[in-house]
Amino acid sequence: MEPVIEVRGLTARAGTAVLLDDVDLTVAPGEVTALVGPSGSGKTTVALALLGESAPGVRLTGTVEVAGTAVVSADGPAPLASAVRGRVVAYMPQHPAHALNPARRIGSVLTELARLHRPDAHRRQAAAEYAAEALRTAGMPDGPATRRRFPHQFSGGQRQRVALAQVLVCGPRAVVLDEPSTGLDTVARLRLAGELARLAAQGIAVLLLSHDHDLVRAVAARTILLDRGRVTDMGGTAALLPARPPAALPAPATGPSRSCGGRNALEAHGLSAWLRPGHRGEVLHDVTVGVSEAGCTGVVGPSGSGKTLLARCLAGLHERHDGQLALFGEPLPVLRHRTPRQIRAVQYVWQEVRNSFDERRTVLDQVTRTAVRLRGLSPQEAGRRARQVWERLGLSSEQAARHAGSLSGGELQRAALARALLAEPDVLICDEITTALDAVSTRLVTAEIARLREESRTAVLWIGHDLRLVEQLADDLVVLDQGVVVDSGDRRAVLASPRSETTRLLLRSRDPGSAAATGTSTPYGVQGKEQPQS
Repeated sequence: MEPVIEVRGLTARAGTAVLLDDVDLTVAPGEVTALVGPSGSGKTTVALALLGESAPGVRLTGTVEVAGTAVVSADGPAPLASAVRGRVVAYMPQHPAHALNPARRIGSVLTELARLHRPDAHRRQAAAEYAAEALRTAGMPDGPATRRRFPHQFSGGQRQRVALAQVLVCGPRAVVLDEPSTGLDTVARLRLAGELARLAAQGIAVLLLSHDHDLVRAVAARTILLDRGRVTDMGGTAALLPARPPAALPAPATGPSRSCGGRNALEAHGLSAWLRPGHRGEVLHDVTVGVSEAGCTGVVGPSGSGKTLLARCLAGLHERHDGQLALFGEPLPVLRHRTPRQIRAVQYVWQEVRNSFDERRTVLDQVTRTAVRLRGLSPQEAGRRARQVWERLGLSSEQAARHAGSLSGGELQRAALARALLAEPDVLICDEITTALDAVSTRLVTAEIARLREESRTAVLWIGHDLRLVEQLADDLVVLDQGVVVDSGDRRAVLASPRSETTRLLLRSRDPGSAAATGTSTPYGVQGKEQPQS
């Protein structure tokens, strides 16, 4: 069977740096092929090349053909590259904010894409049916209420699935999915595996770029290993990524937790939050949560349960809320009313970080600016300390001198963490900050978090979908569902004796094999629907 995607000798250069070096790969129809490699290995550069595109300053050579149409030739992108985008090959970027129009309702965008790329969708009703089908396939409710929302009214995991729906509604012969499980809870990841298998069964060629080895093992027939821009191995997934037994979890980082008498650094009592002015459709309902000095509180729950909105309220970025926020017992206002000391004390690293960097300045300039503004350091001293943190997180001086557009998602996540750490905060709020990281980078990040707690007594609020990682880091655990706290307390006690079905569902889905055995299929939590997020 002829491959839908065929790449030969693909090379990408940015100045003197070689981003891809003589890459060969094929993707057959009806097959899921996985492209796996560490952060910065060149996976996204390959994905863009399949569309005849590249980041600014990157030059492509080699040959790339999609369904027999050349999109990259020896001289760079081919003139016909634009003809295959959407209808023949569609791409979902790692950060859904890049794919979603913030000013348009998602239903209108999906309908327009169907009419643009599907010959039989010129009638509005037909286009609307394709839009609804794409939402269902992506694991989202397909009703009018969903289609009328704007992107900012969804959680990070929901935006990821809306971006997937935009890819599917075009009816492509090949799809390129860049970290599609980013922002999804463990139950939703199981649903995604089934969706990818169904796409392949329909004859669609799927190229999956992922750090999620469990997902790759579940769906990919072939795996290609990429490291520093070179293909190092390829073959059957079972041979290259054999299933491994769960490793014994190390003891969580030490430090006083709430259960052993440590004082609360940050706490919220009776927190309720809503999205639209004058509309009390609450997304968070009477939430109480605290994180102790030098402790770590983990917050978990299904996608859309309110985790990010909780983080934004604590960071002062969301003003439409009631309840009490306190920093070391003192009232904590919203961000625009906080003192410089309070701003420095509570730092927030959010899930989708690319838009938080200015493309016109180097990443290092933006990281050091935190220490200059909030701690009064000289630019030289701030730069020296930034490089120390940068290196501990596994980043090089050469990467620090780049602009954000030339760094991978995982590299930018670590840069955003370095920026927050330069403030030397009393409280660090981490919202899914390892979603784009490989295993090695994740270990570096968690080691830095442990060092911060031990040496600086920093309190950490850790929001995550990776329950195994949360188990390693957290002293206390809060489980959210539908904006309500359904379980909370000492981490060991919550996981040993869960009170809610949500917690039990997350525990079962932590092991893909056991979750599949239970018949788990819904990504919406135990009540079968999701709430929008800010």
